[in-house]
Amino acid sequence: MIRGSCNCGTVRFELTAPPTMMGTCHCSRCRKAGAGTFVLVARESLSWIAGREAVASYLPEPPFKYARCFCRHCGTGLGEIASEAETFPIAAHCLDDDPQVRNRFHEWVSVKPGWYEICDSAKQFPENPG
Repeated sequence: MIRGSCNCGTVRFELTAPPTMMGTCHCSRCRKAGAGTFVLVARESLSWIAGREAVASYLPEPPFKYARCFCRHCGTGLGEIASEAETFPIAAHCLDDDPQVRNRFHEWVSVKPGWYEICDSAKQFPENPG
């Protein structure tokens, strides 16, 4: 069991299986949403403990399509935790326990801010790895 929560503790969830992978996106949208490093989880492994009703979504203007979720009380970015997809990314920083996966790649390295230094050996992609 891997527990997760927002900063204020209103939103709480558990994963019954480890995420399938971890990655880091360096695009400005992910950075500003507080969800640069994410884990991919299967919808069937996510169990809500509390606060599902406190999850709000930001729906971007086209051509962007991914809704970014956050706690409406403390603002913690939660990735796409309200997605109806079979697998979806959630922000790794929301996990309270070790997710049992490590960073596999960095995407959108071409727009990474100069102040951020990549300090691991994960594969790097200038844009989306496709």
